[in-house]
Amino acid sequence: MTDALSDVTILVPGELIGHAIEQVARSFRLIRIEDSDPALIDPKTADVVRGIAGMAAVSAAFIDALPRLEIIAHFGVGYDGVDVQHAARRGVMVTNTPDVLTEEVADTALGLLINTLRELPRAEQWLRAGRWERDGHYPLSHGTLRGRRAGIFGMGRIGLAVARRLEALGLSIAYHNRRRVEGVSYTHYPTLIGLAEAVDTLISVAPGGPSTEKAVNATVLKALGPNGVFINIGRGSAVDQPALIAALRDGTIRAAGLDVFADEPHVPQELLDLPNASLLPHVGSASVHTRNAMADLQVDNLVSWFSEGRALTPVPETQHVTKRERA
Repeated sequence: MTDALSDVTILVPGELIGHAIEQVARSFRLIRIEDSDPALIDPKTADVVRGIAGMAAVSAAFIDALPRLEIIAHFGVGYDGVDVQHAARRGVMVTNTPDVLTEEVADTALGLLINTLRELPRAEQWLRAGRWERDGHYPLSHGTLRGRRAGIFGMGRIGLAVARRLEALGLSIAYHNRRRVEGVSYTHYPTLIGLAEAVDTLISVAPGGPSTEKAVNATVLKALGPNGVFINIGRGSAVDQPALIAALRDGTIRAAGLDVFADEPHVPQELLDLPNASLLPHVGSASVHTRNAMADLQVDNLVSWFSEGRALTPVPETQHVTKRERA
């Protein structure tokens, strides 16, 4: 069964980029609320909402507050903030926005790695503060890409794109996934500890969730060694953040470059104070071009679901969900 899109009500809880809001409003009836709090759902809203377009967390309670909900179109490739298991049990489709952000995030990973090793942001501040003219050349960086061995934690779409870039720069590549990736020639390590022991540059592209919670811990960082560099463009939850701060402070590893954190947007002062940490405010995919492409895919999933009865990019946990006939 297909629907007249203008008769379908889509709820946007919390923030969403303007391009996505415009696209939703152009095709559907749009309702916005402050955030994904079930207490904000009044009876009238509960009776009409059939889809969610958002980037906020979606809890089981929020799903249950919307009895006619059919689809959650999530903005982003990671969807650990959505209770996808509960959605699956309720017969609610969940989609994300893979592929369209892969190359942008991989570019960010490479830039963050170079910044971390070569201290380019600090060198720029040296120039801007007039120190080049006053004090002479910026000190030589101790870090370099030359001769490094890279290990990727999470060899999915983005991990492969990062690997291609690093391989072009002459680095050897290895990876850790729970299972070996078919068609990939890079060395596979069945444990994260094993990978960390074999490389000196560990790049985490791992998704969030219980299976990766604090996977990069003090033991992994010690295995990486005193010349080790850790880069995280995956999820902050995959790292034991206090252990990372301690490792950077006491020289267990050389440096870290982070685009994601455990409690965003809060970044601990201890991390901000570390000279060997290069920090970005979760900007991995944050270009107008890529964010608009993500928004287009998010809304295309809604359009396809309500006009053709299928999702374009369902997450694995809800691939079995089919569109229900309405009473």
